[in-house]
Amino acid sequence: MYLIILFLYNPDLLEELLKEWDNEGVEGATIQFSTGMERILQKHGLRDDIPLIPSLDDFYEAPETVSRTIFTVVKEESMIEKILNATQRITGDLNNDETGVLVAVPVLKAYGINKQGKRK
Repeated sequence: MYLIILFLYNPDLLEELLKEWDNEGVEGATIQFSTGMERILQKHGLRDDIPLIPSLDDFYEAPETVSRTIFTVVKEESMIEKILNATQRITGDLNNDETGVLVAVPVLKAYGINKQGKRK
């Protein structure tokens, strides 16, 4: 088993990326909002300037710079290459700037992921 983590820099690509992953056989994934150290140091990270009672204008003042971190666990090592190729079809070459970072690590043990339920 392998844990695949993708730091997707462009959140606009998320839905298209998940469709590609689904086409390659990814059975599920967890998505979180995230930001990197550089964005925090440059004060372009997570929004903390929203007032207690915001107006719509408050949300549109600054562009979204929050990345998405996507986690999935796959059983077969061959899935790593499939997910990498699917990802790069959407993001472009991950070696280029402002695309993302993909990491795959072996999983020694996992509990609760072999559920028989179907996606809704």
